[in-house]
Amino acid sequence: MRVLHVITRLILGGAQENTLLTVEGLLREPGVEVALATGPALGPEGELFHRAAEHQVPVHVVQEMRREIHPGRDLTSFFHLASLMRQFRPDVVHTHSSKAGIIGRAAARAANVPVIVHTIHGLPFHPYESRLNNLLFVALERAAARWTTALISVADAMTRQALAEGVGRPEQYVTVYSGMEVEPFLAVRGRRAECRRELGLPTEGAVLSKVARLASLKGHEDVLRALPAVVERVPDLTVVFAGDGALRGQLERLAAELGLAPRVRFLGLVPPARIPTIVGASNAMVHASYREGLARVLPQALLAGVPVVSYDVDGAGEALQTGEGGVLVPPGDIRALAAGLTDVLSDPERWQASARARGDLITERFRAETMVAQILALYRRLLAARRP
Repeated sequence: MRVLHVITRLILGGAQENTLLTVEGLLREPGVEVALATGPALGPEGELFHRAAEHQVPVHVVQEMRREIHPGRDLTSFFHLASLMRQFRPDVVHTHSSKAGIIGRAAARAANVPVIVHTIHGLPFHPYESRLNNLLFVALERAAARWTTALISVADAMTRQALAEGVGRPEQYVTVYSGMEVEPFLAVRGRRAECRRELGLPTEGAVLSKVARLASLKGHEDVLRALPAVVERVPDLTVVFAGDGALRGQLERLAAELGLAPRVRFLGLVPPARIPTIVGASNAMVHASYREGLARVLPQALLAGVPVVSYDVDGAGEALQTGEGGVLVPPGDIRALAAGLTDVLSDPERWQASARARGDLITERFRAETMVAQILALYRRLLAARRP
């Protein structure tokens, strides 16, 4: 079986980690040949090319493929991918992210690839996008779904939202939760002091962490605006932002304006191997993103026995529920966000026990090995249906 995965860019991000873990898992399967095609990792979000090289993943860089819409580059990317597919002759093309999902599936159709699979990590159309762009994205996703053999959602919420806009048919969809290496997060349970020393954080007091790119719709500003009310009840609080992006300067200025600069630490880009240490050092995690398929930090925190306060968007409720591992609050509700954070940070023992119990329940669901096995079984089933 030959499989070609296609993703727009190999930056530090959830969709990219998911894709790379899938490819690495498939490489270990006998009889499976796999390669990855991606655009260049431009911008401040880091890259995963080093990890791909360490794990001997065959990577083809399509220099013209970028996240932004650009008809000339997009057409060149289409021809580049179609040519690559004709040379590699994959049995399965599996695309990820919106741009690579549209161009990659069109190229796979042009190259007569037998099975075309697309994973929805997050939908390109959403309430925070312009009406014109939403109309364009819905039209493109509807068209691409007609060329697709199967659609994988990282959460049931993605399937519901896509079908509500007429993207694909119900029988095309299957949910495969985004897999991860769970052992590093299980290993930091009960090692808070050690993790804090490793990061240079205060050994006393509470630590609240957020792991996300410093980009729009990730909710960092909401967290900062909620903090003054939280600090009144939790005065020894230290806040850690792990990640980088275009909004860093703006967020640093806001922290200073709110009098929070001494207690807010911007760690910048952090390699994935460092994330378990950050989670393990924390009393709680916060995830205030306005849109996310299913944020990987939610199960990661629960695996480590750390409670989470999250906006109740997309697939968040499929990882945790209020009272079971954390608190879900309405997106954009700063008062509710502050109340949730205060509750979790003021009663650490109860919430830590709740997070551990929830983490024990979801461990197998979010293992990378579980994800790879489910995806490989899907490939085989789809190929068998095409080759009776």
